[in-house]
Amino acid sequence: MPTVRRTGKANRLNYSGKHHRHGLHFLALTDEKGRLLWISAARPGRTHDVTAARHDKIVEHLKTACLGALGDLGFIGVDKPENPDGQVLVTGYKATRWHKLTPGQKQVNQVLAAGRAPVEHGFAHLKMWRTLTKLRTDPARATALLRALLVLKNLEVNR
Repeated sequence: MPTVRRTGKANRLNYSGKHHRHGLHFLALTDEKGRLLWISAARPGRTHDVTAARHDKIVEHLKTACLGALGDLGFIGVDKPENPDGQVLVTGYKATRWHKLTPGQKQVNQVLAAGRAPVEHGFAHLKMWRTLTKLRTDPARATALLRALLVLKNLEVNR
C-alpha cells in the first residue's frame, strides 16, 4: 500500500526497494467471491510476503480451520509439507532463465490465475479508498484505519 513519505530516519523502514516507493505491507484473505475477510497488521513496506505470512502463522491457522488458500508466486516456500497432499497454500510454478515451464505447469498457472482473478478484485476495492494513499502515520494507526475500512466495506456489501 503506497503512502506519503514522512521525513526522517523513521520512515526508511517503510521504503520498498522492489516498488521504489514508501509504503506499508498488509496481507489480506478473501473468500472465493473477492469479499475481504481478514487483514493483517501493518508492516514496513520492505517486508516480503513470505516473512509476513510466517509471522502471522497463516498456514497453521488455515490447517486448524481445515481450509486452503491460493497464493501468488510471492508465497512460494511458505507451506513446505513433507506430504504434498497436505499442502494448504497452493502457489503456481515459477520459471527461471534456466528452468523453463513445461506445458502442464503453464496450464496449472493459468488455472490458478483464473481462480485468483475474483480475489484480486477484493484487493482492488481496498486500494480504492483514497485516504490510504495519503497516510502519514505510524503502522499501528494504519492498521486500525485499515481494519475500520474493512468493517465499512463489509457493511457496504451486506446492504
